[in-house]
Amino acid sequence: MAEKLLEVTDLCKYFELKRGLKGTQVVKAVDHVSFEIAKGETLGLVGESGCGKSSLGRTLLRIYEPTAGEILYCGKDLARLSRRGFLPYRRKIQMIFQDPYASLNPRLTVGEIIGEGMQIHKLCTKAQATRRVQELLELVGLKPDHIRRYPHEFSGGQRQRICIARTLSLDPEFIVCDEPISALDVSIQAQVINLLELIQKERGISYLFIAHDLGMVKHISHRIGVMYLGHMVETGPSNDVYHDPLHPYTRALLSAEPIPDPRAAHLKKRILLEGEIPSPIHPPKGCPFVTRCPYAMEVCAAIQPPSFELENRKVSCFLYEQWRIRERGGKGLASLPQKAPAQPPANA
Repeated sequence: MAEKLLEVTDLCKYFELKRGLKGTQVVKAVDHVSFEIAKGETLGLVGESGCGKSSLGRTLLRIYEPTAGEILYCGKDLARLSRRGFLPYRRKIQMIFQDPYASLNPRLTVGEIIGEGMQIHKLCTKAQATRRVQELLELVGLKPDHIRRYPHEFSGGQRQRICIARTLSLDPEFIVCDEPISALDVSIQAQVINLLELIQKERGISYLFIAHDLGMVKHISHRIGVMYLGHMVETGPSNDVYHDPLHPYTRALLSAEPIPDPRAAHLKKRILLEGEIPSPIHPPKGCPFVTRCPYAMEVCAAIQPPSFELENRKVSCFLYEQWRIRERGGKGLASLPQKAPAQPPANA
């Protein structure tokens, strides 16, 4: 693996809710999540709506203050820095938001929006900032004379390109892409993805790419992380996760991916999950997926599974303890029965 740029260990972000007579309750949006991203690498992050993907991205940038855990950026723990101490790292860590129109100030021109960060960090003079903004507009496929226009004068795809130009204005090393294509037409989505890939190739930028489009995530990502109810349940190389998913939730999630070929879609077997969807306020005691998992065992309801390593992959599931890996030759869920034993063996 290439040199690590970002290493996250046991990161938590909890939100307190005040609910009348019930007092204060806690939503564990991100719960002990660990992963790493190498320089020039893209980690795709997928999962159901509300699983904590966007909260994780915002916590990495300290938009949300982390509750616990470490965010090591080039060996420096960003979670322990003060607001003043974190300021220099804001140049290196940037974010592309999901809604391009909501993230742009309608009162400012495109030139003021893109150049604002350069002025705050005192990177150049006003004249130099103007030239730099025009160069960035050309880089993202817009015209230099767009510098005097306002956000409402652009289409959705053009506004997202403005957001990308603003992000690149500070020469970042790591960008959190929070569903940057979800609000765009399909043809525009491809243009934005190609632009992000080109920028990564030229500048060696690392991405955390958050999206619902599983096919697009597979296309752009080197590795994939799967989140469920605030937990990272599986990580691994893109092709491995797609062709041989290990975690039961990953398997069900990928089976729901639409296929453009009607014949192939007809032959594809959809995994329909049964059971109760847990509340993020009152999650299960053990494995977060235990209420919907067709392979659930008694130990799953009592203990939260650790992250088991299988070659270059990690999966949080008791099905993949070493005795099961040896017993089934390290294969995926296809080799498992529909219902796992109610009680694991004594030597598990």
